[in-house]
Formats: sequence, C-alpha cells, structure tokens
Amino acid sequence: MPRVIAPFLLALLGLILFGQGAYIHAKALLAQVLLERAFAKTIATGHPTKPWSWADTWPVARIEVKRLHASAIVLAGSSGQALAFGPGHVELTAKAGERGVAVYSAHRDTHFRFLKDVAIGDEIDVTRSDGKTFRYRADASSVVRYDASGIDPLSSGYELVLSTCWPFDALTPGPERYLLHATMIESDPSRMTAP
Repeated sequence: MPRVIAPFLLALLGLILFGQGAYIHAKALLAQVLLERAFAKTIATGHPTKPWSWADTWPVARIEVKRLHASAIVLAGSSGQALAFGPGHVELTAKAGERGVAVYSAHRDTHFRFLKDVAIGDEIDVTRSDGKTFRYRADASSVVRYDASGIDPLSSGYELVLSTCWPFDALTPGPERYLLHATMIESDPSRMTAP
C-alpha cells in the first residue's frame, strides 16, 4: 500500500506546485490587461484610474522594448503588493522625462522577464500617464547588492534604471539586483519641450 500512496502523494504535490506557479503567471497576465484599460482611461481623461475598485495603486507609465515586443504597464509605488501586479515606479525617483533617474522595479519571472534579453543599444520607450513619450537607449548593466545600488536619484542627466532580482533563473529570492541603465535620447517633440 505505501508503494501506491507515495507516487500519488508526489504527483499531488507536483500538481499543487505547478498550480501555484501557473496562478502567479496568470495573475500577472490578467493584471496587465486590466492595467492597460486603466492606463488608456487615465491618458484619455487626465485623471488617475485604478485598475480595480480595491486597488491601492494606479498606472503611471508604459515601458516598451519594441525590438523584443515587450511591454508592461507600471504602477505607482514599489510595494510588494504593487509588484505582484506589475512593475512599480520607485518612490522618490524622477518621472520618465524629468531630470534625474527614473527607477522602475519588477519581478524577474513575470513583468521584467524580458530584461535578460535587452542588449546594450536597445531603445526603451516610456509613455507616462499624461501621454508624453520618452525614448532611452540602454547603455550599461550591472549586478549589485539590493542595498548598494549606486543609483544617484539627483543625477543631472535624464536617465532610466530598470531593476529586477538576479540571477534571472533563480528559484528563490537573493540579495542581488540586476540594473539596466539607459539615457534619454529623445522625447516626443509634439507633446513636450525637449529637456
């Protein structure tokens, strides 16, 4: 009897673990659909729109790497609750297109999974919730400890940092972060004045 039960229990455990992993990815995909709708409404109305009634955050930007066909809606704030649904705009950092460093953070296995494929020289578009678009060029990457990023939020340039956990294929959290740095190369001149 134990020989029959052990494989059954192992199969059941595997099914449960698979279900949990599938749930995380399904939640991330569904959230991005709802966030896209809220982001479009925010741009159209000029008022922050929550993606669902009980949300404690709202969309503030869209990040796109067209070469990779990658896109993600960014939420206000970088709390664990916000990051469960999308990338977050790190508090007290510049908005895209402003002087300083705009920092966006997300999980490596969902919304920022594409970062491992971004190459130096790739263009990254960031559209803010006011409809203004800014183009950045990836120019450096680094791996740092979470508490030693070296990011100067008061930089005099117009910069962007996308941050996620490192290494990309790890199964457990760790102390290291992957930072992709980019510098603004253009803004949409029809929508705003150049920096």
